[in-house]
Amino acid sequence: MKNKDFKGKHFITLQDWKKAEIDHALNLAGSLKKKYYKWTPHRMLRDKTLFMMFFEQSTRTRNSMEAGMTQLGGHAHDLTPDKMQLSHGESARDTAMVLSRMGHGIACRNCFYGIGNKYLNELADNSRIPIMSLQDDLYHPMQGLADLMTIQEYFGKELKDIKIAISWAYATSHAKPLSVPLSQILLFPRYGMDVTVAAPKEFPLLKSIVDTAQNNAVENGGKLNFVDDMDAGFEDADIVIPKNWGGFGNYTFDEYNANEAECMKEMKANLEKHKDWICDERRMGLAKKGVKYMHALPADRGNEVTPGVIDSEAAIIYDEAENRIHTAKAIMGLTM
Repeated sequence: MKNKDFKGKHFITLQDWKKAEIDHALNLAGSLKKKYYKWTPHRMLRDKTLFMMFFEQSTRTRNSMEAGMTQLGGHAHDLTPDKMQLSHGESARDTAMVLSRMGHGIACRNCFYGIGNKYLNELADNSRIPIMSLQDDLYHPMQGLADLMTIQEYFGKELKDIKIAISWAYATSHAKPLSVPLSQILLFPRYGMDVTVAAPKEFPLLKSIVDTAQNNAVENGGKLNFVDDMDAGFEDADIVIPKNWGGFGNYTFDEYNANEAECMKEMKANLEKHKDWICDERRMGLAKKGVKYMHALPADRGNEVTPGVIDSEAAIIYDEAENRIHTAKAIMGLTM
């Protein structure tokens, strides 16, 4: 497999990428990381342009893409709805048709429930150049790839039977998207990992994606189990990833769109039932000695996790965040 084999390939979900392709991207990310630390130029995309469309802003995603594009020798445009004609009703089709004649890649974040993934796929259907997801309502492939790189750095590339607890956690900041845990349950079992998802019954993940993830586990020798008890999820885990997500798994998107206020009211009521779902020192003690704590950030300190955990040696969140730039550069370098 060669870098040129990836030119023009869309990056909307890792589910559309073969394991060999993911491994190639991770190997390139590792190589680029070494070059970054040696101050070795790696201008794979000299004079190329990336259009970044953000329907909501970000710290890690925007800066990993923009700084990464600069380090690759190109330029990134930071586009928000106020900088485009989106507020005037311009379609995804027209946007893709125009931008793909002006640059070399389009990256988009659109997390609106029932809209985001459809929007990215409409961009892809009408673009001459690769579309890269910066997160939508279903998938966050950039985060998933950085998570996998971080896990391999700590546990090696042979990950069979490494036990990971992906847990819902209480948060007050906002109803966070399902896309991070959904991407993780799809990806980790493909590498033979033993994944347990812990969540209250009011906060399930989407059944259609869970079914696909179960198939991934069967086909690749991984495991995927579900419990409704946070303590049970943490038991004997090598890695814990406690993070809030919204209760949209309880609704079809049509129902959500038709009854938005009602759904939000119900989700808030369900959220308040589970304030005790916090990653604290006691729960970390249920996991294996040397357990690692991961989070896509930003974490809701004092709600999702205690300061004693997130600021401890168990936390590898900053390695995880840093790997966003190395994996982003790999994806841009390959596809553009």
